[in-house]
Amino acid sequence: MEDCASRIRGRVQLTTDGHKPYLQAVEGAFGMDIDFATLQKIYGASEEPEKRYSPGKCIGCDMKVVMGNPDPAHVSTSYVERQNLTMRMSMRRFTRLTNGFSKKAENHCHAVALHYMYYNYCRVHQTLRVTPAMEAGLATTPWTVDDLIALLPKPTVGPSRIDRELYRKALGESA
Repeated sequence: MEDCASRIRGRVQLTTDGHKPYLQAVEGAFGMDIDFATLQKIYGASEEPEKRYSPGKCIGCDMKVVMGNPDPAHVSTSYVERQNLTMRMSMRRFTRLTNGFSKKAENHCHAVALHYMYYNYCRVHQTLRVTPAMEAGLATTPWTVDDLIALLPKPTVGPSRIDRELYRKALGESA
């Protein structure tokens, strides 16, 4: 949360789910300079006979203002839930019970960083018609995978070149 607060200027509105540690983390990172609400979904019993992998049915939501003056029309966790879905569908490392699931935290962190750099700087989004980095004024043109690879530090020991084809395959691009 402190990392998030350090990247934001001005007062923001934040919505989290009902996870209790967020309460202290948000206050510690933002102080009282935030419009903060929680949105907790209320689930009923699953109607599916196979309950092990079937989520319960959402039967309602409980919204609570924690601090500040959040706009009730914008209290939502939908954007972050959609972002999480995009990430899970784009990277099999987030899919449990598959052989792509990350087993080493360091490799997992690198894969997430690579995904978000590609997502924000290379991928032209249909709704924006540009990359998110271009929309935010951080880039003037879409980056290529070669542009991303150029950001990597040059190896000091070992192979003298980076296997660009490997990175292209990891990002789903053809050569």
